[in-house]
Amino acid sequence: MTATVNLGITHISASQSQKEVTMNAALDKLDALLNRGVVDKDLNTPPGSPTNGAVYIVGSVPTGVWVGHALDIAYYLNAAWY
Repeated sequence: MTATVNLGITHISASQSQKEVTMNAALDKLDALLNRGVVDKDLNTPPGSPTNGAVYIVGSVPTGVWVGHALDIAYYLNAAWY
């Protein structure tokens, strides 16, 4: 079984209805929000090689994939930003 990166919340196993996809995504968001801490705040440029599960508070003038997300919470999971 897989689990969330920071808190180790167990993901739901796969089944025919695939409801686990939605639930596991929600568990990943919960894991990011209840994370032990933010790596950096006021960062405008996404880091080049972030750690899986890392959480950032985007700065006021974001660049790259963070454009349009000023002052949002960004977390990195499985090679994607959320």
